[in-house]
Amino acid sequence: MNNDISALSPGEVWGNFYRLTRVPRPSGHEEKIREFMMAFGRNLGLESIVDEADNVIIRKPATAGMENRQGVILQAHLDMVPQKNTGKIHDFTTDPIETIVDGEWVRANGTTLGADNGLGVAAAMAVLASTGLQHGPIEALFTSNEEAGMSGAMGLKPGVLKGEILMNLDSEDEGELFIGCAGGVNVTSTFSYSEHALSDNYRGFRISVTGLMGGHSGLDIHLGRGNANKIMNRILYEGYIGYGLQLASIDGGSLRNAIPRESFALAALPEAMADAFLDRISLLSGTIQDELRAVEPTLKIDAVSAGLPETVIDPAVCVRLMKAIYACPNGVMRMSSEMEGLVETSNNLAMVKSANSTITVDSLLRSSVDSAKVDSEFMITALFDLAGAGSVVDGGYPGWKPNPESLILKIMQDVFQRKFGKIPVTSAVHAGLECGIIGGAYPALDMISFGPTIRYPHSPDEKVHIPSVGKFWDLLVAVLSTIPFKNL
Repeated sequence: MNNDISALSPGEVWGNFYRLTRVPRPSGHEEKIREFMMAFGRNLGLESIVDEADNVIIRKPATAGMENRQGVILQAHLDMVPQKNTGKIHDFTTDPIETIVDGEWVRANGTTLGADNGLGVAAAMAVLASTGLQHGPIEALFTSNEEAGMSGAMGLKPGVLKGEILMNLDSEDEGELFIGCAGGVNVTSTFSYSEHALSDNYRGFRISVTGLMGGHSGLDIHLGRGNANKIMNRILYEGYIGYGLQLASIDGGSLRNAIPRESFALAALPEAMADAFLDRISLLSGTIQDELRAVEPTLKIDAVSAGLPETVIDPAVCVRLMKAIYACPNGVMRMSSEMEGLVETSNNLAMVKSANSTITVDSLLRSSVDSAKVDSEFMITALFDLAGAGSVVDGGYPGWKPNPESLILKIMQDVFQRKFGKIPVTSAVHAGLECGIIGGAYPALDMISFGPTIRYPHSPDEKVHIPSVGKFWDLLVAVLSTIPFKNL
């Protein structure tokens, strides 16, 4: 099998994507990719800058005869979600991504691929490097830290960008044009606890929930996949109420915007109840696996003997934590009444972690209706307040309200129909595209989002459909050549 993705077509896009897989770029560690992009722009002789929010902006003049066309901003984000399978040795801050060509798909070897949003970056790079394309003035806006808070887009100052049309290249369904997205907000709830010593008549156990699909907490939330934190809590709660389980530590989930795939806990049970607990967990594991078998065929739940922990978390805090997690909404909370099949409001119960006498529970709320987002925020903070936790709400960002009368939408619909013989689907997405934030600083921008077909982003199963990349590129090239004249 030939795994050389740079040999795939279109070569100008896949070649750039291959180069991106060589440069470490997990969220929060983007220094190397910024240096790479600045060198890329300067080597082309193009104006290249890094703004105050660590965004890279590269400007390319119009081709001959296209100088009076409206300016186009090609927007994609530089960072990628760092997720890997259990047992996979990979350091996202130093190691390149190992890609595999698997039939009509490209995936990575046990890690996220970074097609989200590396293929958008690669396509913008191909436009910047091209010598034969027809286009008006181009600005490539490569935003920072999109996956971990959208701080690049939030820090973008008014007056920096010059274009009139923004094409966001961060969608993941070829053949669809997106004209709206959900907003989001983070809720972090914190329990404080004291540590209690255990007597010798306890047995230690390490409990693990692994093998879940995970995925993007916006795009995949409607699929009904298992949440490792919810499953772990179900096990711990049964152990607590029926067998005297004491919790020493918990570590579930890794990113706010990824459906949690794994959770690990260290617990202790009275020696007299330990064997009965193991029998009950064996039965409960089978029950949970049966419930989720259609969507989680590789779910694995284990409880194995481990060294007895020296201390455990205050049981009074533990029971409040378990009850709060049980009651906390997770998954789809409401479907849109206006757009069939679109999730309106959801919550991802993303992380549950203990350290330094505190337990933090991190959630990411999304909604395309701002009032519903606020209502859900109040719901979750009220729940954890009642459980005795303090909650902090931050990282909020607005949604992007659809504009069915958008000029760039009409242009892309026409071009798509001419090239591919069918009308593209037009919809909104239950994910946090940066369009809503950028549109707040640049309200006059005409915006649209599109991209190739990517499946299972934010998980090690992430893959991109090879033929869709060619269609995505062909559409981009054709649209750039048909951008209208500037309004005089």
